[in-house]
Order: sequence, then C-alpha cells, then structure tokens
Amino acid sequence: MPLARQGDTVRVHYICRLDDGTIFESTLNGDPVQFTIGDNRIIPAFEQAVVGMALGDSKTTRISAQAFGPYHEQLVQVVDRKQIHSGWKLLVGQRLKVNIADGQTVEVRITEITDSTVTLDGNHLLAGEDLTVDIQLMAIL
Repeated sequence: MPLARQGDTVRVHYICRLDDGTIFESTLNGDPVQFTIGDNRIIPAFEQAVVGMALGDSKTTRISAQAFGPYHEQLVQVVDRKQIHSGWKLLVGQRLKVNIADGQTVEVRITEITDSTVTLDGNHLLAGEDLTVDIQLMAIL
C-alpha cells in the first residue's frame, strides 16, 4: 500500500482541538481538505504528520504554539469607540481591517466592547496555543 510522501497531493479529514478540549476546527461535517505535501500552504507540522501515512490511516499529532507564534500583549489595543465607523454594529469576535500608521492594513478581532471603548486584538486567533490534531488520510492523488 502506498504511503504519503513529499510532493503527493492528499485529502485528509481532521479535528483540531485546543488544550482544554475545545474543538477549534473540523472537516468531519464537510469535504476533506486537499493539499500537496511540501507546498507550505498549511502548517508544516501538519504536512509532516501526514508523511508516511497509508490510505485510511488515522493519527493524532501535537502542533506547538510556535506554529502561529507567541501571543503579544502589545498587539492588543483599547480604542475610543468613536474611532470606529458609527454605522457598524460591533460584536465580540468580529474581525475588522484597520489601517495602521505606516499605511498598511491589518486584521484585528474585537475582544471587548464597552459604552466608550473597543478592545482590538491583532494576534492570530491561535497565537500561543498548542493544538492536538486528529488526522485521517482519505486519499493520495
């Protein structure tokens, strides 16, 4: 039986869990994800976990917090609510694109809303988080 190797295009189902057991993402209720091992379109540790798997194999792997980088407190800012477009309905968890001083646009997530302020977090949602991923190899194309 062939084994998945570098350069192979594969389809996998996966369940991604945080350390507290919360399921962050899963493909089980949809189509498997397809990628080519070595293209670096997904987390390298995830790609490497698939290498050596045979069709139908399942495995569990850990992906360290390094995959999404450390959590940086300096990327969290509290801004005056008046600085955000007044016509927008703001929700905790909502993502916004904001312009920063050098003219670049960055994506931030609203983490808290008060009557006068909005807390914006520019960290990746999984920054600083270790992940446990259950993987099942569905196809080697």
